[in-house]
Order: sequence, then structure tokens, then C-alpha cells
Amino acid sequence: MSVKVFAPRRFVDERGWFSETFNARRFSKAVTDVTFVQDNISYSRQVGTLRGLHYQRPPFGQTKLVRCVRGRILDVVVDLRKASPTYGRSVSYELSADNGMQILIPMGFAHGLVTLEPDTEIAYKVSEYYAPDHDCGLRWDDPILAIAWALPASGPHLSPKDQALPFFKDFESPFSYDGTPMELTFVSDQ
Repeated sequence: MSVKVFAPRRFVDERGWFSETFNARRFSKAVTDVTFVQDNISYSRQVGTLRGLHYQRPPFGQTKLVRCVRGRILDVVVDLRKASPTYGRSVSYELSADNGMQILIPMGFAHGLVTLEPDTEIAYKVSEYYAPDHDCGLRWDDPILAIAWALPASGPHLSPKDQALPFFKDFESPFSYDGTPMELTFVSDQ
């Protein structure tokens, strides 16, 4: 499965707009074999709040569908599938309340984000319940991954957990390559 950016349609009138952010029938046409079991929301007060890079190990690996409901973020996805031609590479995409875009992060990829505006909220669906014993991550500032985060001059605001994550050189991937190289594909909701 590839990383997908969804563009849900907005119906605009003088009052504002309406958007159907998830429709199982339409979603299953673009993505097969994914059922979401939990919805999460995250709030960040400060610009430069960095969350990630996170993933869950099998058998509790997660596919995520992420959207920004207030503010703006740079969303980052890293390929963790051993033997993948894009192993250790990342893609990023800006999500905002204004653009309404959503990004699908398949199992086998690490996910991180940095807030670009204060008081930012993201909402996301996951395909597996949170499993604390399988919750893992990688350092946001790993020199091998060399992610171009959009950080303020003051640097990131990190949790103690994210500050202590291991480096990529010490990572042993529990994920296998499925034959689909990592690339951003766009799905329009017409």
C-alpha cells in the first residue's frame, strides 16, 4: 500500500462549507483491507511542537488516516519496510484546516508531525488499538533520515518520550516490503 493524500470535496455556500471527511464505501475503493477501530485527537499549543516519529510493532501495527482540524502541520512519513527501495526515506505533506487534505500512512511506516501554527489540532483514525508494549519510534533528528522539518528558530517542543527515542542505525525493522514503493498518490473525492 502506498502513502495516499485524500482531497475530500467541500460544498461551499454563504454560511461556510460542509465536507464528508470519511465514507467507508468511497474509502474502500481507494484502499482495500483497512478497517479503522479507533479515532484520536491531538492538540498542540505552540508552533514547533514535534510529535514522532512513531509506529507500532506487529502484530499491532497501525494504518493511520490523519487530518488537521485546526491550524497547520507538516506531516512526515518514513518507510520502515526492510528490502524496500525507499527504506529509510521520507515524504512530507502540509495538512491544514484550510486545505482539508488527509494523509493515509500505511502500516510499516513511521509517522511524525510538526505544528506550523499555534493551537493546532489533528484528528486521526487507526486500524489497530493502542498497544503500549508495541509502541515504538525513531529520533526526529536522526542524521541518516535527514528529515527537513519546518522548525522555528527556537527549535522543536518535544515530549521526554520523543527525546529518548533510538536512532535509525540501531533500528531493526519488524516490517517487510510488500512490493509497493513509497510514493505520494493523490485521491480526489469527486
